[in-house]
Amino acid sequence: MGLPRRPGRVFVISSPSGGGKTTVVERLTRRLPRLVRSVSVTTRPPRKGERRGRDYRFVSRPVFERMQRTGALLEWAKVHGEYYGTPKRPIVRTLAQGRHALLSIDVQGARKIRRALGQQAVLIFLLPPSQDVLRRRLMRRRTESASAVRRRLAAAAREMACAQWYDYEVVNDRLSDTVAQVEAVVTAAEAEPLRPRKGIGGA
Repeated sequence: MGLPRRPGRVFVISSPSGGGKTTVVERLTRRLPRLVRSVSVTTRPPRKGERRGRDYRFVSRPVFERMQRTGALLEWAKVHGEYYGTPKRPIVRTLAQGRHALLSIDVQGARKIRRALGQQAVLIFLLPPSQDVLRRRLMRRRTESASAVRRRLAAAAREMACAQWYDYEVVNDRLSDTVAQVEAVVTAAEAEPLRPRKGIGGA
């Protein structure tokens, strides 16, 4: 008889805009095949270089609102004037397979995930080395005006104030070090006994 399948966990990575979470998530999923990245849905238009279905599912506002009404989203939030959400069905499927879901979402969404899943969710906040580094990263994008960058920096200060209620805080300075630290968090969480909560719902 085989060993019983261990329940999957939900790992949430948040950071301010420009904090580097997208790159960290991409590197983690290449290193750890047992992590399945959740593809968020959003009403914002694609940025240069983003691919539909890989980076985000880009949908219209009416489609997003229908997903809200029908309970198809595990969490959703309005960020910088656009809506973002996590589809429920892929998360349910991933956890049922004994694998882990990896979500790259903001602090609003992380709060909702914690309320829904309790300790089945592991929350990780990536902090920039400094405010100056964050500003340079945002300016390097060349996708936003100076006023938009200022708004994002103000929002970043509010988001970083929320890092204290995450399970882990990791300073994202050198990418290799950041990935190694988050990988260690995953390994430690896997070693902990867990009785999964029933509350995510079927989809």
